[in-house]
Amino acid sequence: MPFDFGSFWFKGQSIRTGQANVKAYNRQLARLIATDKAHPASIISHRLSLAEGPEAYRHFDDRDAGWTKVILKP
Repeated sequence: MPFDFGSFWFKGQSIRTGQANVKAYNRQLARLIATDKAHPASIISHRLSLAEGPEAYRHFDDRDAGWTKVILKP
């Protein structure tokens, strides 16, 4: 997603970031996965060899349609 930082700062806006509290949700999510109520693998769009990594990164970086989560296997 293109973002014009110059215009953003010129308008006097600010950005804040933070991290998710992974430890607070880890056990609950693991239980949902173990009981087949959550399916995190559904977000994986491609499983490729490590050698295909540079090409996969180009697709992901270009935000090509369908390239959401890539798993590289050695």
